Amino acid sequence: MVSASIFVKGDYPSSVNPLFGEASESSDSQPNRPTVLLVDDEPLIVDTLTEVLEDAGFHVLPAYDGWTALEKVARCRPDYLLSDVLMPKMNGLELAITIRQMYPSVRITLFSGQAGISEILLDGQRRGVEFELLAKPMHPLKVIEHLKGR
Repeated sequence: MVSASIFVKGDYPSSVNPLFGEASESSDSQPNRPTVLLVDDEPLIVDTLTEVLEDAGFHVLPAYDGWTALEKVARCRPDYLLSDVLMPKMNGLELAITIRQMYPSVRITLFSGQAGISEILLDGQRRGVEFELLAKPMHPLKVIEHLKGR
């Protein structure tokens, strides 16, 4: 288990207000399927994992950056967040902290294949926020096991 924290500054999309509770319940169109918000700036990873997770019984909300993910979260509360750490515009830690503030019950897992996240994670450890971290490359079946094993 890795601890991480980032102080989030800046404007939120107009549809997102992280200070005032939850936008809506989990996807009404997928009542029996857990909802996964999947975020990575690499479209191949998002598109491939979306297909695999959908086939495994999850409802997936794909996003290619943190701001788009926040817009999706304003319309539908996910059960899980799976996010890359290093992304442009908003990194995965900033996204995870914002979603944790909005929906404390969302299960958050971050992933990265970059060595450059150590400073971000050290900053997070000093601030005391905990998120699980998976290493890329991730085998899709291991991701499914991780989600179902929770």
